[in-house]
Amino acid sequence: MDCNHASRRLRCVAGHLAACAVSLMLIATPAVQADQLDQHNDLVNQFVTQMHADPLVADCAAHGDFVASTSAALDHIEFPPSSFDSAHASVTPWNDSFDEGKQRVKVDTIVTVDGIGIPKEGGTAPYDLKFRCGYVGQQMLAFSWNDPVPPARARSERGTASHGSAHVKGKHSTKKATGKGSKKVAPGKSSHKPSSSGTKSAGKSATTKSTAKKTTSKKKTTAH
Repeated sequence: MDCNHASRRLRCVAGHLAACAVSLMLIATPAVQADQLDQHNDLVNQFVTQMHADPLVADCAAHGDFVASTSAALDHIEFPPSSFDSAHASVTPWNDSFDEGKQRVKVDTIVTVDGIGIPKEGGTAPYDLKFRCGYVGQQMLAFSWNDPVPPARARSERGTASHGSAHVKGKHSTKKATGKGSKKVAPGKSSHKPSSSGTKSAGKSATTKSTAKKTTSKKKTTAH
């Protein structure tokens, strides 16, 4: 009885601990999101007040800073004051799809802004980053940027594709060779025909000899 009672208490304690863990996770997730939102707003405020950036450009840059910081190739992102001048940032009325790919959502404003990506590997030149954001009013609905990691992956995929096409060509040439080989069988068939005609000629010769023998025997009978 004592053993069963102890096991029930252990199960009860384990259940309470699991419930507490789930509660902590549910509490922590909104806390992390709130922290990220605070960082985003602080960065937007910094770009607007210190660098005189357009509010939408500042918002796009802050979002780009957060996304680019997750890249495996980058240590951090910098936005110098020149990032927010007319040569490196723009706010364009759009009223069309953000792009022709997966983000075909219709937006009424396209915002672009340039940044500098500082690589993790020493000795590598900084990356010129370009961020593009799509808005409806003040709400961002689409985002894209020139992540320095995908181009290397794309080159690898192109190499694999070219290898695959070469493999297909190899198969094609094999089929052609097989076709030529099958055509070479034809002379063998034609070479068989003379032998059959030779057989017919031999048959005709044997018939001729038999006829000659019959004629000779008839002559002998007549002479007798």
